Amino acid sequence: MRRGRWRTAGSALVRVILVWAVSTLTMLALAGILPDFRLQSGDGDSVTEIGLTAAWGAGAFGLLSALVWPVLVRALLLVPALLLGLLVFFLNGSLLLLALSLIPSGRGEVAPETAVVVAAVMSAVASATSTALAVRDDEAYRRRLHRLADRRRRRTRLKGAPGAGPSAPGLVFLQLDGVGYGTLRHAAGSALMPTVAGWLDGSHHITPWRTDWSSQTGASQLGILHGSNHDVPAFRWYEKDTGEVVVCNRPTSAAELQRRAVARTGDGGLLTLDGASRGNLFSGGADQLALVLSVSARRGRANRSRAGYFAYFCDPANAVRTALSFVAEVAREIGQSLRARLREERPRVARGGLYPLIRAFATVVERDVVVAAVIGDMLAGRAAIYADLVAYDEVAHHSGPHGRDTDRVLARLDRSLALIARVAEHAPREYRIVLLSDHGQSPGETFLGRYGLTLKDLVRAGCGLPVSRRAGRTRSGAEARAAVRAALHRPVEEGEQAHPERGPDPVVLASGNLGLISFPDVRGRASRERIERAHPALLATLANHPGIGFLLVDGEVLGPGGAVARLDEPGAAQELLARFGPGAEQAVRRTDAFPHVADVMVNSSYDPLAGSVHAFEEQIGSHGGLGGEQGRPFLMWPTELSEPEPGLVGAEAVHEVLRRWLREADGPQVPVDPPVGEAAVGEAAMGEAAMGEAAMGEAQAGEAAAPGAQPVEEPPSGGGNGGSLPSARVSARDEIR
Repeated sequence: MRRGRWRTAGSALVRVILVWAVSTLTMLALAGILPDFRLQSGDGDSVTEIGLTAAWGAGAFGLLSALVWPVLVRALLLVPALLLGLLVFFLNGSLLLLALSLIPSGRGEVAPETAVVVAAVMSAVASATSTALAVRDDEAYRRRLHRLADRRRRRTRLKGAPGAGPSAPGLVFLQLDGVGYGTLRHAAGSALMPTVAGWLDGSHHITPWRTDWSSQTGASQLGILHGSNHDVPAFRWYEKDTGEVVVCNRPTSAAELQRRAVARTGDGGLLTLDGASRGNLFSGGADQLALVLSVSARRGRANRSRAGYFAYFCDPANAVRTALSFVAEVAREIGQSLRARLREERPRVARGGLYPLIRAFATVVERDVVVAAVIGDMLAGRAAIYADLVAYDEVAHHSGPHGRDTDRVLARLDRSLALIARVAEHAPREYRIVLLSDHGQSPGETFLGRYGLTLKDLVRAGCGLPVSRRAGRTRSGAEARAAVRAALHRPVEEGEQAHPERGPDPVVLASGNLGLISFPDVRGRASRERIERAHPALLATLANHPGIGFLLVDGEVLGPGGAVARLDEPGAAQELLARFGPGAEQAVRRTDAFPHVADVMVNSSYDPLAGSVHAFEEQIGSHGGLGGEQGRPFLMWPTELSEPEPGLVGAEAVHEVLRRWLREADGPQVPVDPPVGEAAVGEAAMGEAAMGEAAMGEAQAGEAAAPGAQPVEEPPSGGGNGGSLPSARVSARDEIR
């Protein structure tokens, strides 16, 4: 045993010496290439003196990076995440300047702007070297993982907490946001996603499932994680009892929706037993959280932890890589947008302003941090992990769901899946990877682009109200925008947008190709007779417009040409809604029973041949209503798990399937009592989302990474409630800010 320890210590010492040697050679090479970087005195030095100077500088820089960098990042946790990414280069360069100042006789000198470049290159080279050495010492790496797992199991037994035995497999649920069944099938068959194609050829099965009428992440993910999406009629809607507009990607709204779901089901969520929630709108009852929107609205000293960001950015190589990739993605979006304009591609939406930064955040920063967190969870041996990768959904909204832009995003997502699968092979327990999506995307020109006016303009015209001569635009409601606002510590939109003034003017909201019209001055749900009495031309104007497919008004479906069908008469609306796909009548009937359904629900027209709809927002790839691939996501599972029932309908049905798979792997899940007052969110642990220097770099380079990640030993988790609900005395930590 003692001999094994000496061997391990000797191997670690050899790795340190080799990394130091490579860093020294890198510094020497950069000093020879860059004019503003020197490693000798003005009088000239011998080769030996220059070599010793480089070794001293490389050693000092490596030591500072190991000791000072994590402290700097921890101190900057109150800085918005995007700003932290921009500061990475300057902080790393400052460490190099400090390291050179420690060289005796003042032999090291570099211009500040050159120091940024030198520090970035040296961090990347050191990371690559550590990766190669870790790959060659696979057995030592495996032993480290097993020691970590053994310590974790011992702590679990001492606490008396429920948990799986060492042989029970864990489940990783990876949500590819917005990727429809047809899109995934095409990507796998056309070599865009070779990892997915390999799984489908041997180890996994796949099936489509059908969303509810509200085919968007808020409704689907709430149903999948918490077992209920009751009373979620759209992405955004107006509630007359509070006078507030609820928006699924607003942190306060997400927390309230989660609270309602837990109160309705009496259960904390899918992830209450040793679970982790990463990059989601909702926690699922997990006690390990990172980038979870429903807890990001919390304030207070105990909620300022951002361990998801800290665990990733504490490695300067990770920080530099992500920052470089962020800049590259911004440039890529600007180039793609310019090409689309020069080619006069149609349909097209505006992609300027802050959108390039938002896209880069979703496709680079959020992806890197979420994947790193998932890998950290697997190395820690967690029983259930659910993570949302939003990159495709964000790009598809603005570039369309099919084309070169989204193809590249799918290819990069596949490389992330390959990385996760590779790391799973070296985790301390077996993992089964489940892929799923929350909805698809339907293409089509926007309502404004096709008809020259917004839905709000059409409604005001039908009500006889003045319409602005300048056509307004309804901003896209993609999830990434809210994540960016949370990362920047920006306040949530309030004022008129969140609390419209009560009065005779209708409140018109858009959720993809689903529109909602509410009359604040009417108590309760307005009947068709009352609407026609107050605004005789409104319903006919809407129902007969070529861009609108059908209306739902107080239990009646209205179509073009005066077509009317009552939902309380079985089958009456089936013919009117048949073009929108199977199950459309049932989906509309379910939404009609929601307490907060709008006075008038408007679904855009749908072309079955082209599969296209007209979004009421500025999106040429949209989802939110009925029509096309937006309502046909996928569920893909390992063959070891039982087959789901054919013809899955609704996110709540998917929740039951995932519940069953958890029971198959780990025994029955333990339900919790309904919460009192507090939102049902779990407590986040610190620092377990860390991954090693190599893994993310190899994922971005398009290679299947070898086991070079170095796990961070987990601290004891907080809270005494099993991770299902927050303690009344302990505030849940917020890892998104």
